[in-house]
Amino acid sequence: MSKHNTILDTSDIDRILSRITHKILEVHKGTENLSLIGIHTRGVYLAKRIQLKIKEIEGIEIPTGNIDINLYRDDWTRISHHPVVQATDISFPVDGKQIILIDDVLFTGRTIRAAMDAIIDFGRPDRIELAVLVDRGHRELPIQANYVGKFIETRRSETVNVLLAEHDGQDCVVIENRTTES
Repeated sequence: MSKHNTILDTSDIDRILSRITHKILEVHKGTENLSLIGIHTRGVYLAKRIQLKIKEIEGIEIPTGNIDINLYRDDWTRISHHPVVQATDISFPVDGKQIILIDDVLFTGRTIRAAMDAIIDFGRPDRIELAVLVDRGHRELPIQANYVGKFIETRRSETVNVLLAEHDGQDCVVIENRTTES
């Protein structure tokens, strides 16, 4: 049996992405050499939403790509002996770019480490930053996000599920507490 607790809804997620977008533009003083790379799966949709918000604000469509990190993970054999590898599409040179990696949830840091390794295979950006919708703590690696939508204290036994309309038919963030029924 599992219990669900919805912590963010559609309007919360949109407000958070607007705030993250404005912060990115403020820190970078515009869009020069700025690119976004979304991590599969939901980070891709979040990156596209931020790209659209930047276009609405600045009138510029910045390069946006997506990356699959499954074969770069140091723990992929623990997750599955047959990882589902999705397409990576980075159709712009990363050399000299200010890259912002976008993901839905920051947990142990392993996904982000793998994403940085994958990006370096494409070239040498000037800087890599991280934007996440939710930071739930429990780091195993010394990785910290530059832009965080919401910090949520969780137990390791809990799961943070981000649902996005493009993939799941609705926008919300749910904490699921897996309990055993007696």
